[in-house]
Parts: sequence; C-alpha cells; structure tokens
Amino acid sequence: MKAEFLSIFLIVLVLGTALSCSCKKEESPAEKRGEAYNPYAVDTILFEAKKKVEERPEDSDAWFRLADLYERNGQYTEAIDAYKKVSGLKPEQGYVYLKIGTLYDRLGQPGEAVEMLKKAVHHMPGYAVAYNNLGIAYGKLGKNSEEISALKKAIQLRPSYVTARYNLGITYLRVKDRKAALQQYQALKNIATGAAEDLRKEIEGSSSKAAGTK
Repeated sequence: MKAEFLSIFLIVLVLGTALSCSCKKEESPAEKRGEAYNPYAVDTILFEAKKKVEERPEDSDAWFRLADLYERNGQYTEAIDAYKKVSGLKPEQGYVYLKIGTLYDRLGQPGEAVEMLKKAVHHMPGYAVAYNNLGIAYGKLGKNSEEISALKKAIQLRPSYVTARYNLGITYLRVKDRKAALQQYQALKNIATGAAEDLRKEIEGSSSKAAGTK
C-alpha cells in the first residue's frame, strides 16, 4: 500500500514538474527586450489592449480602445481594422464610421473615406464634423458639387463652424466662384478673424493668378 502511494506521489510530482516547465508566461515587448516593465510605455499599453480583445473578442469597448491607441500611435491601417471590429459588433454607432472614414482620408484613400463618411452622416445626421469631413473627401475625388453640398450642410448645422466655412470658401475658389468665396470671407470676419484673413489671402492670390493668365 505504501509502495503504491509512493508511486502515485512520484507520478504526480513528475507530471507537475513537467507541466510547470512546459507552461510559459507571455512576455510583454519590454520583457522580451530584457528591459524593465514600464506600464506607461506605448508598446506595453498596446500589448495589454490586444490581450483584452483576445480575451473578450465580443467586447466592443475593448476593440475601440485598441483602435484609438493604434490611431494615436500613427498605425492607421491597424486602427481601421480594429474600428471595423467595433462597427461589426455595433453597426449603429455612427462615430466609428467617422473615425474609419477620416483615417482612410489620411491614408490617401478618398473613395473609401466617402463610403464610410456617408454611413457616418446616415447614423449622425446632425453632426456637422461628419459632413465637413465628407465634403473634404468628395473634393479629393474631384466631386466639387458634392463637396459644396456637404460643406453647406455642415454650416447649416453649425453656422459658426470656422473650418467648414473656410473649406467652403476654398472650394468656391477652385470652381471659380469668387463671389461665393467672398461671402464666406465676410461670414468668417464675424467669427474668426485669423481664418478670415487666411481666406482673404487665398482669394487675392487666386485673383492675381487669374489676372496673370490674361
């Protein structure tokens, strides 16, 4: 009986040792480099965020945090993929489409940006920023009328929206509508003198170029 008990004890001990040897703790990037663990390092924060989504793949908040970290770190492609995970889990969240569309625009992919930003304005019809960004993306595709329409909508929603008014003024200059550009300049004078001055210079510059071609 004692011999049998001893044999069982030895088997358990051997198995336990083998298991403890085979189990390997997942190391953070800093640990792999032989550095001290720094919870505030960017790669450490990303590492922890990725672990969260691996543990809870249905957690849209965890995916959003990972996407936001990627975006802040300039990893726009990875951020888009993570934001798409969020939109897959919560397709009604318009703000996520705004983030994806804006990132596509930064990556020089205005066609993809337009598709995402159209979804953003569909889910957030009262959000001026989404219309401004949609207008910019349309402009990069050479769709000036669609750009003007989107920027006008942004201003309609927020009359004091400086960026949208400036962008609209520049777009009017592009389509040779100096009078409409001047209207945006006059509106900006009462809102933001700095932006108004910048637009005035652009208007005068376009007039000089036009005079020089005659």
